[in-house]
Amino acid sequence: MTGPDPAASGTAPVAATRPAIVVRRLGRVDYAPTWHAMQDLTARRGPETADELWIVEHPPVFTFGQAGKPEHLLRDIGVPVVKIDRGGQVTYHGPGQVVIYLLLDLHRRKIKVRELVTAIEQSVIDLLAAQGVTADRRDGAPGVYVAAAKVAALGPRVRNGCCYHGVSLNVDMDLSPFAAINPCGYEGLQVVQTRDLGISLTPPAAGEQLCNHLLRQLER
Repeated sequence: MTGPDPAASGTAPVAATRPAIVVRRLGRVDYAPTWHAMQDLTARRGPETADELWIVEHPPVFTFGQAGKPEHLLRDIGVPVVKIDRGGQVTYHGPGQVVIYLLLDLHRRKIKVRELVTAIEQSVIDLLAAQGVTADRRDGAPGVYVAAAKVAALGPRVRNGCCYHGVSLNVDMDLSPFAAINPCGYEGLQVVQTRDLGISLTPPAAGEQLCNHLLRQLER
């Protein structure tokens, strides 16, 4: 498995009053090359660089944000660990989890960071509501929750007014690796996935629907 090759991926420009957002469906790609590709695109950005959403899945990996503490990895289960440049603590990515990376010029779109976080959370909440599931957000703990369990995590990074990283939604995956960490740094935090909430969407279908909700929020 390798990192994304945007030039070779399917693209779908989305018509909007603001600059179009290009959607790239990259399939299952290794985490580190994808992260470096996001960094590279952000570093090379110019006034004409398109905004993009990348829909991906990753092989099993734990990622530690800049504030990540080693004690939140409770035991070694053979899953690779990658220290990265987003905020926050530790989370898990694996097959059956939809990840959407948002590579946006926030200044150009006139979106503040707090507004971006709210838009991402609302996109997940709206997707679940359309499937008959009530979800909400929590003050001081970014993400989306169903009752006490976290179904989606987010952690955008902003550099020079441009963001990368994004949101992960648990869809139809092996949740057991979450038991080897304190998810997002919270001891005993429960996680849940859409399959166990009675939602029959496959990961690709959930990715498309979440992407559509994100586009609606970003174009408001």
